[in-house]
Amino acid sequence: MLSISRPSLNERPAISWPEGKRFAFTVFDDTDLATVQNVGPVYEFLEKNGFRTTKSVWPLEGRHSSKFGGSTCGEADYREWVLGLKDRGFEIGLHNATHHSSTREECRAGIEQFSKYFGQPPSVHANHYDCADAIYWGPHRFTGVNRMAYTLLTKGSHSNQFQGHLESSPYFWGDICRERLRYVRDFVFTNINTLGECPYMPYHDNERPYVNRWFASSEGANVDLFVDMISAKNQDQLVREGGACIMYTHFASGFYRG
Repeated sequence: MLSISRPSLNERPAISWPEGKRFAFTVFDDTDLATVQNVGPVYEFLEKNGFRTTKSVWPLEGRHSSKFGGSTCGEADYREWVLGLKDRGFEIGLHNATHHSSTREECRAGIEQFSKYFGQPPSVHANHYDCADAIYWGPHRFTGVNRMAYTLLTKGSHSNQFQGHLESSPYFWGDICRERLRYVRDFVFTNINTLGECPYMPYHDNERPYVNRWFASSEGANVDLFVDMISAKNQDQLVREGGACIMYTHFASGFYRG
């Protein structure tokens, strides 16, 4: 596994969780493929069981059809459903302006539209892998030999793909990100204790100044990985370590089978 480029920070002391709780667990749901029909039942289940997690959105309707599918906030029924989630305590995050690459002005418009819909700009963001405006993504997450290794492993296929932090690019929106957003997701680990893998999060990286604070996640991209991650053994580990899990997933990837 590649090591991480990170600031030199001391490990934090053990956390005393509120109300005497022994660990923390939440989910950041990337909005890929999501519709009211395929993720609505998942959120009903979460709410029924007392969970209030993070649902990301695409605030702008795309200029062309989505490559893989999924609703945007440009669809009134979907938008009203997401607003209902917010009213019931779920956090709404950003997954880029829409489902395809967005220019600087489209990125700005996406955040403004998000603010109009939800009453404030997004606090948290996760890059959509299919967008050229993804910020510090692909090889740009790494430094030095780690970047070289990543480039070799991916055969250079992502070298020029992600440009959200490049001032010379029409997809540059780094200054807007820094001005409006608090947190951006970075690395994803195969350990249920996200905080154990990344004890200094949320952290700032001086080599990537357009992001105010980075956070990490634990791997649960699809239903099988999600179920594996929350196995009884892993839950016991999370309790034993007094840790925190921020699960990365796509609830539209088969969680609800009809």
